[in-house]
Amino acid sequence: MPQYTDDFRPLDTISGFSVRPGLYEEFGARLIPGGVSFTLHSQEAASCELLLFHHNESEPYAKIPIPDRYRIGNVYSIIVFGLDTWDLEYAFSIDGPYDPKKGLIFDKTKYLLDIYAKAVTGQGTWGSKPESGFRYKARVVSDNFNWDDCCHPPIPMEDLIIYELHVRGFTRDASSGVTAPGTFQGIMEKLPYLEDLGVNAIELMPIFEFDEMRSQRSVNGKMLLDYWGYNPVSFFAPNTSYASKSEHNHEGRELKTLIRTIKEHGMEVYLDVVFNHTAEGNERGGFFSFKGFDNHIYYMLTPEGFYYNFSGCGNTLNCNHPIVQQLILDCLRYWTIHYHVDGFRFDLASILGRSEDGTPLHKPPLLESLSYDPVLASAKLIAEAWDAGGLYQVGSFSSWNRWAEWNGKYRDDMRRFLKGDDNTAAAAVKRITGSPDLYPPATRGFNSSVNFLTCHDGFTLYDLYSYNEKHNEANGWNNTDGDSNNNSWNCGIEGETDDPDILALRFRMIKNACAVLMCSRGTPMFFAGDEFGNTQYGNNNAYCQDNHISWLDWSLLEKNREIHAFFRRMIAIRRCHPVIRRETVPSSTGFPPVSVHGTEAWKNETAAYTHYIGIMYAGKHDDGTEDIIYLAVNTYWEPLTIVLPKLPEGFCWNLLVDTGKIGTCERPERSGLPFGHDWSEGCDRPGSRGDLRTVCIRKV
Repeated sequence: MPQYTDDFRPLDTISGFSVRPGLYEEFGARLIPGGVSFTLHSQEAASCELLLFHHNESEPYAKIPIPDRYRIGNVYSIIVFGLDTWDLEYAFSIDGPYDPKKGLIFDKTKYLLDIYAKAVTGQGTWGSKPESGFRYKARVVSDNFNWDDCCHPPIPMEDLIIYELHVRGFTRDASSGVTAPGTFQGIMEKLPYLEDLGVNAIELMPIFEFDEMRSQRSVNGKMLLDYWGYNPVSFFAPNTSYASKSEHNHEGRELKTLIRTIKEHGMEVYLDVVFNHTAEGNERGGFFSFKGFDNHIYYMLTPEGFYYNFSGCGNTLNCNHPIVQQLILDCLRYWTIHYHVDGFRFDLASILGRSEDGTPLHKPPLLESLSYDPVLASAKLIAEAWDAGGLYQVGSFSSWNRWAEWNGKYRDDMRRFLKGDDNTAAAAVKRITGSPDLYPPATRGFNSSVNFLTCHDGFTLYDLYSYNEKHNEANGWNNTDGDSNNNSWNCGIEGETDDPDILALRFRMIKNACAVLMCSRGTPMFFAGDEFGNTQYGNNNAYCQDNHISWLDWSLLEKNREIHAFFRRMIAIRRCHPVIRRETVPSSTGFPPVSVHGTEAWKNETAAYTHYIGIMYAGKHDDGTEDIIYLAVNTYWEPLTIVLPKLPEGFCWNLLVDTGKIGTCERPERSGLPFGHDWSEGCDRPGSRGDLRTVCIRKV
């Protein structure tokens, strides 16, 4: 790599610009003293031009052919001196063979967005459709952000409580009360709330530059957009419309400020990354970047040159091609180094394990490279271990003991058990105790399991107990989109109601779900707004709803204060009792670290008709005091009497939480709450379906 010395001067003049060979090892645009280095690669390209634009202009003011002598292997690199980077935007034009059956579709008339662009122009205003003839262009970013002293040790997986949110939807509604709704700044204003709630990791739905206008359409007079953001335009650039103000020449500054502030609040930040497809779509889709550089390399193609569609979005990224592997590694390293991101959730991650023809690989080289990359050594790697092509790998995802997984079986099994289905108790026991059938303790362990009952994709927690069926009519597909197997229960009435009994039952079911989630081994995750009963009115596929359906209604925080208090309480209980999260020093009682009980202590009953399970965790706090938690879950519709394990003399069972009670005590003391009731002899359950209690020991 050239050194920046007095001898680092122009060597040629091309198209009136002073130039020299560039920084071949640094792809993209790199600002250097006196100039900018532009570097790209293409395997089949015959020639390449650098196109220079004034800010917001659609046609270039200069075209600079990159000489063949500036090409090393398949890499073109040129330094252009004397550029005004404040005014500058750039793109490329690449010529090469055209043979669609071989996947070669070069077109030198297309203006191509730099694959390694750190900032993308043209979509800075959310929901604004670009003018006819719009072309993506890149900008050169000045990276001089002050991170101060924001380095914190990684939080262990078992200690995490992950909160998934959509940047825009989190604060876009006026009820959020923030000064910059729907932006990174809006999230920043809500960080004291999240800290008080007790979560310590925020997972941001896609923040890569994406095109929300790609599939713009009108349904019943309402404009629908690609709201979620799972259609990336550029992997290295943050979505400029998520910034509260223009960041011209400093793109990404507000996101960096958000991440720094999150870390100052003791939380980690994960990005939801989409490396399974791009916004270019299929044969009828766009042509603005990857297709023009090396279509046959970046995408999985059929023998006829068409696009495999394992993503469900028109194309599939060819992740295990060496070039694409390098791209993904470079991208994740960039976000880790320059944005201090703590981890990544990989959308449709099973695609990352497919070969070039779509065949699942035994040891996918990309996943192995990510597992052992030194820059990513401390980063959380979380897989959504399935894809739209039917490759479901929950429990079998190639992990090298580095990857965690969204545990889809936890969601499905626990939803069925909690609503009272038969033949579910045995599976529920496995899920609560860390899914040892999926993640054997000797090899992977329960830290591989990210437990969730809700996420962005599907019902909210409130809707899970308010609707038997999905209600996606507003999406415009006659309610055919979205999953029809939700394992939900409306508690007696479909949708909204004023019936106090129905509402009380729904609240109890929400509490049950929260309590079980927080008392399960593995890492709990829930979707933003679940903690105060946010609803999407039965829509379980709100990907296109940039409106009140998807935006959090913060007025529900006060209306459903009981639910919020319960979430806060359960999070505090989980954090105060390490025995729930991991095995500790063995208990002096002789109790095993984890045990399963029926209505009679020590009798594990998981027959088809079983609707009660008891899970006991036993160990010690760091100071040597006993830490024993008993989770009693009754999903039967009649009262049950249970007998808890007998404790040594001097100890008694003490109630921590009861989902059948109205209101919630806010005291999270690890010794238990002084309700004045010794549970040692047994307990008569209230008869309502879905009651649950958590108890712990307390020294008399």
